[in-house]
Amino acid sequence: MPTYEYRCSQCGHEFEVEQRITESPICTCVECQEEGAERVISASTFVLKGGGWYADGYSKKGAA
Repeated sequence: MPTYEYRCSQCGHEFEVEQRITESPICTCVECQEEGAERVISASTFVLKGGGWYADGYSKKGAA
């Protein structure tokens, strides 16, 4: 399940929640219980490291 980051516009509290992709975004802050939590766009933690990470059978034959 993806982890989403939220920030409350009322108190400024930041928190993370694991949610299904199909679930609606949270609106209530877990800290102050006020309506004002908004989903924050953040950098992904997915990183491909090393040269030739795709060279294990997923590339086309004969491709350099």
